Amino acid sequence: MRARTSRLDLDEPADADLDELYPMCSDPRSWTHFPSLRHTDPSVTDRMLRGWMAQWRRDGLGTWIIREHGSDSISGYGGCSVRSKAFWNLGYRLQPDAQGKGYATEVSAVAVEQAHRIRPDLPVVAYLLEHNVASARVAERAGLELVARGPDAGNPDPTAIRLVYADRPLRADQMDSVLSA
Repeated sequence: MRARTSRLDLDEPADADLDELYPMCSDPRSWTHFPSLRHTDPSVTDRMLRGWMAQWRRDGLGTWIIREHGSDSISGYGGCSVRSKAFWNLGYRLQPDAQGKGYATEVSAVAVEQAHRIRPDLPVVAYLLEHNVASARVAERAGLELVARGPDAGNPDPTAIRLVYADRPLRADQMDSVLSA
């Protein structure tokens, strides 16, 4: 499924995207809010890409590859993907030179709209670290509200705080799934 915003082309991921994705995923500037997740081996990026392709086949929606209109270069990735069969996870990552242009907000609006169309029974959730103020603003612009704040289990930084935003109140089982994701 291809989607467009006023400035962006959003495409399903393909094998050919790997060579451009790995440099972005290994760039420390792409991981300033969670440096321990930076890719240090192309096989990690390859597994991520294959997972996205499987999500599209399984759920009819997933993570898009983001490009500016008319460009062959990847500006980032983002979209909604089903997690734990309990919720849509809204997420994105942008090339350092694509950050601060409103692209995350554009992609998030389309992703939330598509998630509501495809599986309206599942809540849309964004979980992020508290110090990532820009992502919190994107979640709010996408129509999500803060529903939980607490320790980020499994984070190598024991002081990390996770914020959970959602488009509706979450049942206990859904919250458990989000917090264990």
